Amino acid sequence: MAQVRGSVITARLKWVRDRFGEPAVRHLKNNLSAASRARLDARVQPHDWVPFALYLEVTREMDRPWGKGDLSLAHELGRATADFSLPTILKIFLRFGAPDHTVRQGAKRWRQVYDSGTPEVRPLSDAEGEGCSLTLPDFETPDVAHCGTILGWMERSVELSGAKIRWARETSCRTRGDAACVFELRWERCASARTKLS
Repeated sequence: MAQVRGSVITARLKWVRDRFGEPAVRHLKNNLSAASRARLDARVQPHDWVPFALYLEVTREMDRPWGKGDLSLAHELGRATADFSLPTILKIFLRFGAPDHTVRQGAKRWRQVYDSGTPEVRPLSDAEGEGCSLTLPDFETPDVAHCGTILGWMERSVELSGAKIRWARETSCRTRGDAACVFELRWERCASARTKLS
């Protein structure tokens, strides 16, 4: 089973805590399986490797009270992850790189966060305008919640790099029987957005 860094779990718990307080974190933990609850109670550290199944369970349990029950909350959580991590970790790329460069830098860090999968990023430029795609053909455990998070992260990363999103979507998905999960973004340049990171 794939593993993920504890930083992804701690970011989820921070999202709950910041919006709903510590009682909501306890509520979330109480609705997890005994094994998952015990792992969280053991204090997950950002650098720890934890089961990807824990990440999925936490995300799905968050969606019950604070989402719509359709896992669309995963998209918002992906955006929140970009807000949380990118301004500090990739600030130099956000200031000086093109939007697709920002996504490419995130893809290069993939194996620092997940122990499975090799994302491929390529720029897009055609009649539909400027954009990029991220293809993930080989992640061990594809899941709708994870795909929503990836798309949300990409979308917000591009916004933070100084572009206005025209549209963002997953054009194919292994959970639907496709050969790879493919995420595409199209944007318009908006350089003034970069001042938000100054």
